[in-house]
Amino acid sequence: MSIYNIVSPTAEEIPILISVPHCGTSFPPELRDEYKPNLVAALDDTDWFVDQLYDFAPAIGITMITANYSRWVIDLNRDPQSKPLYTDGRIITALCTATTFLGEPIYQDERKAVALTEVERRVKKYYNPYHQAIQENLSRLKSKFDKVLLWDCHSIRQLVTSIHKEKFPDLILGDADRNSASAEIISIALDTLKNSDYSFSHDHPFKGGYITRHYGRPAENIHALQLEMTKVNYMDDAEQNYHAARAKKMQLVLANTFAKLNQYLNT
Repeated sequence: MSIYNIVSPTAEEIPILISVPHCGTSFPPELRDEYKPNLVAALDDTDWFVDQLYDFAPAIGITMITANYSRWVIDLNRDPQSKPLYTDGRIITALCTATTFLGEPIYQDERKAVALTEVERRVKKYYNPYHQAIQENLSRLKSKFDKVLLWDCHSIRQLVTSIHKEKFPDLILGDADRNSASAEIISIALDTLKNSDYSFSHDHPFKGGYITRHYGRPAENIHALQLEMTKVNYMDDAEQNYHAARAKKMQLVLANTFAKLNQYLNT
């Protein structure tokens, strides 16, 4: 199995690249049997169906990169040197985690951490190729357009008490404290998302992970934003199954946001 998928645009290309790093549900053959089968069957930490939610994007000219392997193999949105993204006391799973977000061991041998040599192996084999694909596509778009935007897509359960004691807002836009994109791009995204029918937050409790912070270089006209959303916006109330009607409503908001951002990027 390939580490990632690249879905090319089916319409005239626009200067937006979508990354979906946590939608993967597969495991490499050499690792599959190390995990607890009951947890693998559920994969609660997965951004379920986010790639399906954004499947309208190629038809409006957007290239998509989507992960195939579970974040339990390696988290593509963590710092490769395992530097923490937040220092406010919340539980943060590691680059190669040994537990769920709730602290439950995921390996059959109950290990408390993944050995450094194994982490390094996974970085080379699974992490670096995904990030190389991001960089290559950003560079390709930048050679074609003056301004480009990386949009990093995520979802989360409404309530994860190990991260946040209250329910999350419907939509959370992250831009690393306004450092990963220009003021104009942030303003367009903020205004569009805030004026939708969804509850909204900016940079809290998520301000963007490694992908947003690493690739966003607004001084070079390479911008990055992260959108986190609660799963009930496109899944059923149990956060188990894709909900087509809810997804359609969310897709309209996303498409409107991309249209406005594209208009600015092409000025």
